[in-house]
Amino acid sequence: MNFPENLYYTKDHEWVRVEGDLAFIGITDFAQHELGDIVYVDIASLGKTVAQHEVFGTVEAVKTVSDLFMPLSGEVLEINPALDGAPELVNSDPYGQGWMIKCSIGNSAEVAGLMKAEDYKGLVH
Repeated sequence: MNFPENLYYTKDHEWVRVEGDLAFIGITDFAQHELGDIVYVDIASLGKTVAQHEVFGTVEAVKTVSDLFMPLSGEVLEINPALDGAPELVNSDPYGQGWMIKCSIGNSAEVAGLMKAEDYKGLVH
């Protein structure tokens, strides 16, 4: 299982890559593995400001549907367009081409509350 050191993590199995005042968000390798084959990603929060811990969308796998929780407060600026035609990118490349949303960071202090790779690894092992 992959736990990139440059990312932040949540107990709900989302990852966050901070780039200046923007954040890219997706689900972790652990989460995609637990869900199985992902067949649909439904994110209807484009252009909306979503509070930390609120649901910003859902991911649908063959056997289940799972909510996606916002790791940081912010406005959803972009949804990964590649996921429309290829939701399996979340399975094959969860930290790269399988990213889900790009958002503004509404409160940079919230970043400090996210987990580092080592802490997240301890949570899932």
